[in-house]
This record gives sequence, C-alpha cells and structure tokens, in this order.
Amino acid sequence: MRMAYLTSYDVLDSTKWPANKAGLCGAGHHLAKTLESQSTPLDYVGPLEFVKPSLKHKFKWHLHQKLFQQDYFYFLEPSVLEKYSAQILPKLANFNSDIVLCPENTIPIAHLECKQPIVLWTDAPLSASINFYPWLSNLTKETQDNLYAMEKMALERCELAIFLSDWAAQTAIETYGIDAAKVAVVPWGANLETNRDRHDIRNIVEAKDNEVCKLLFIGVDWTRKGGDIAFEVAEELNSRGIETELVVVGCEPETEIPLPSYVKKLGFIPKHTWEGLNKINKLFTESHFLILPSRADFSPHVFCEANSFGLPCIGTQVGGIPTLIKHDINGKTFSLSANISEYCNYIASLMNNYQDYKKLAYSSFNEYQTRLNWSIAGKTARKMIQGVL
Repeated sequence: MRMAYLTSYDVLDSTKWPANKAGLCGAGHHLAKTLESQSTPLDYVGPLEFVKPSLKHKFKWHLHQKLFQQDYFYFLEPSVLEKYSAQILPKLANFNSDIVLCPENTIPIAHLECKQPIVLWTDAPLSASINFYPWLSNLTKETQDNLYAMEKMALERCELAIFLSDWAAQTAIETYGIDAAKVAVVPWGANLETNRDRHDIRNIVEAKDNEVCKLLFIGVDWTRKGGDIAFEVAEELNSRGIETELVVVGCEPETEIPLPSYVKKLGFIPKHTWEGLNKINKLFTESHFLILPSRADFSPHVFCEANSFGLPCIGTQVGGIPTLIKHDINGKTFSLSANISEYCNYIASLMNNYQDYKKLAYSSFNEYQTRLNWSIAGKTARKMIQGVL
C-alpha cells in the first residue's frame, strides 16, 4: 500500500512550520516517519502554495470588521478551496499512490476529486471550533455557512475519517450525519522522540524528590489552558502546608498580584533545538503532575508527552481530553465547574500516600506504551486504511 501524504505545509522541514501550527506540523512529521518505519511508502504531496486573498476578499474582510466587528475567513470560499485542489491533482498524477491520507484538516480535500480513496486523520471537525475557541466565536454567517458546507463535502468524499477522540468522532457524526461505519478513533502520539522503557521510568519515578510537589503547566494561552486554575491550585496546596512549585512554560502568567516565589515562569521553550528539548525533558522528568485545566481544547499532544515520562496528567472534561486521560490510570479530569479544593484533594492524597502516586506514575507510562504512542497509532490506522482498498 502506497500513500499520498497530503499536507499544506512542508512536513519534512520544521524551519518552515508556522508558529501557530507547530503542534499540528510536528504531529504530521512524527506520523510520516512512523508510517515509513512500518514499511509504508509515502508520496509527499505538499507543501501547497498559499492562496492569497483577492481584492474582493480583502474588501469583505474590512467591511465585516469595521461595520459588524465580525470575522470573515476568505480561505473557506469555494473559489479558494478549488485552487488548493487544482494544486494537488498534478502532484498526484506524478505518483502511483493507492490512497490519499490527509493528516491535517478538511480544507485541502474539500474539492479534491481523485481516483484514489481519501482518508482524513484529524483532531476534530473544524466546525467543533465554532463558539468553542475564543477566536472562532464571532464568525460571520457567511463564513459559518462556508465552513459547514466545505466540511460536509470533504467528509462525504472520505472513505474513512479518523479522529483523535470519541468526542470528536461523535461530533462529526451528529453534525454532518455521516455514516458511523466510516468513522474511527485513533489518538496520536507524543511530539517528542521517545525511547524510554520501564527501567528508565522506574529510575525517573524513584529519583523524584517528594518533599516538594512540582506542578508543570505547558500552554501558549494562559486563560484558555486554565493557567489561573493551576495557579490557584498551587496557592491552596501551599496554604495547606504542602510545599508546591508551579512551573509555567509557553506563556506569561496573568495574575493580579506579583508572582510568588513558588511560581517559576520559563517562557517558550523550542522543542526543535537540542537545548530546548533537553530542558523540556528535564521538566517532565522532575515534575509530579502535568496540570492543564483547559477551558477549551481538542486533544493536546502534551498529555501523551507527559505520560511517556510516567508523568500523570490533570485536565478537564472538555473536548477530546477524556479519551486521553483515564481516571486513576494516567491522571484525572475534572469538570469545568469543579472547585479548587477538588483538584487539591486529589493531588494531596497522592502526595501524602506516595506509593499510590508511584503506582499512578507507572500506570501512566503503561498508557503511553499501550495506547498513546505513534507506533500503536500507525499500526492501528494502517490496518483500518488497508480495509478501505
């Protein structure tokens, strides 16, 4: 089985990845390398040339912004989508691919009419972002209509649509009425090179200093990712007499008071450099919990990355997170209405009964090994895709 690997970005050159899509591009890179390592030949269809807005598109954008303070997305216009399809077809003609796999979103395949079956593998339907993420909560009706029409067309073209979570799959089925038989759930892996085994994890867990509870927060958006909740958790744990440290990576903490000494802000750490990667690895190794109480999220890769170090995760019951984090197996998820004491009671119980914490840490690594890694994802999806041919 030979796959045409369709991405709008250059999956092989990380220096060209947009900063706001680094996670998606990194996932596409790791997936490609995994499939190739599993004897799946790939024909790289990408990058695609960026389609610039026309004068008409620019006028409509300014009109909606100035008059209605609404967001208009020109790239969802059928004329733009057709231009992406027109770029893809000549590339496909140069290959002898059996199938087209798009590990991105529905935009590149919406108008793609090709002889090969199309498989989409994405985190969630784009329509699930509407009124879920803040920057997609003020769309014009035209943009919303274009998005729904585009995505329905794309999903109908697919022989198989793979999502990263049960929530995403069910959302696609309910929103577009697509056949559940052609929808599957396969989580992605960690956007880190991982070669740790059980012996390594045992050394990591046993070497941790349990005198100080170390919480690790990694996110580019302090509010959406629940940084304020993580801060309050650290604050209450310290007030209970449980010495706690909160390390913040990826964003600037937004607090009304000066940061206390137990909050360490490290800013953005680039994982594509050896220095940055070593720093991230050290944080995963030394921490007791990854805490990411997101208000809106799909399927953050950072949970898989944390579990690859035997690091339990604390998250929320939103989006696809409950598919990744199982209660008392690799961490715990809390409802958005949970109070700070609920988080603190859970953490305090494990820190005060440290053998229970160690069991959770080993179980977290087991979840990574058996479910949340690229090798498992590749093998599982490859078998599904072969069934399409």
